[in-house]
Amino acid sequence: MLKAVCFGFNGVIVKDLAVHRRLIEQLVLEENMRPDPDEYTQVCLGRSDRACLKDLFMKRGRVMSSQMLDKLVQKKTARYQAELSELKKLPLYPGLDDLIFKIRAAKLRMAIVTGATFPEVETILAQVNLAEHFSIIVSGNDLTPEASKPEPDSYLLAVQKLNTAFPTLNLKPENCLAIEDSFIGIKAAKQAGMQVVGVAHTYPFRMMQRRANWAVDYLFEIDLDWIRRVYDSALALPISEG
Repeated sequence: MLKAVCFGFNGVIVKDLAVHRRLIEQLVLEENMRPDPDEYTQVCLGRSDRACLKDLFMKRGRVMSSQMLDKLVQKKTARYQAELSELKKLPLYPGLDDLIFKIRAAKLRMAIVTGATFPEVETILAQVNLAEHFSIIVSGNDLTPEASKPEPDSYLLAVQKLNTAFPTLNLKPENCLAIEDSFIGIKAAKQAGMQVVGVAHTYPFRMMQRRANWAVDYLFEIDLDWIRRVYDSALALPISEG
């Protein structure tokens, strides 16, 4: 049966991918390297900042120490927080409030599983008064670059954290639904053993449909009652790499 819903963050909850791209490219420029306009999508989309920066610099023959990566990530996080704090209204995706209401009414636990840093997530959730709804946050701070999506580690850690927070939940990956916007995120959730809704915020619907168990254009199109019936009837679609 369905017991928990795990949300991606950037591209699922908040429409801020352009901000992340610009801040990452700014760091590359400040390190006296030229950004490639197609590189962010190929190397960074859906992954943690540490994994993104490590690979961007490696592609240019630069091996970054853990300490240097920490400094760059902290610089980027501070700039992200400063930029979003100046916005009068944060760019949340439509349908989020309604979906959260439905999940809470169904008494399902909620988690965020993201490559964003914890301070970035915390800043957004605090500004829009959503922090209380998410029992667990797995962020880019929790894992090494090697364990970033598309590896399943972040989703498996979310299951572990939810079980620690709620010992009677007896949660397994197959009891979780993931909501993702990126190919890498979908792959990570499937490799962890979860079913996935692909929301076409970042890629076209037809591309989500090929990779996810279910695909929607908007969050408000997610039919949670129908998905719960699929889980309860043990007819959930088989897990595949997609």
